Amino acid sequence: MKKEEVPQDGDNLHEGTFKQIMYAVDNSGNYVQVQSAGWEPEYIALGQAWDEVNEKVKAARARVEAGEISPVAYYMEKNLMDLPLLASYVGKFQWQVKRHMNPAVFNRLSNKMLQRYADAFKITTDDLIHLI
Repeated sequence: MKKEEVPQDGDNLHEGTFKQIMYAVDNSGNYVQVQSAGWEPEYIALGQAWDEVNEKVKAARARVEAGEISPVAYYMEKNLMDLPLLASYVGKFQWQVKRHMNPAVFNRLSNKMLQRYADAFKITTDDLIHLI
């Protein structure tokens, strides 16, 4: 894309407060950084992606409230984590974290393990147990 072709559709998500850096080719054929006010198709795609994330979080919360999964699974979704990442944060194997997503197993976790999860999610153990 040429420097003059960098999209400047206006920043629909941030009301013009943020600029993005894009790379474009100048008249000499060199890549240069160019500020962009944004591109409308990008905003639409981001909005749809966030809608999907919010739906997954909502579904996970409903499953916790129904007793199907533990709060660990809900907070993992809410914090946009996957199993390997969460396992590394709490210092456990993935299969162990997956077991902790079972409500019966979660209810038997030690205070120390609950605190590790709470620290990973940046919440209190009380919030973890009672699902804020």
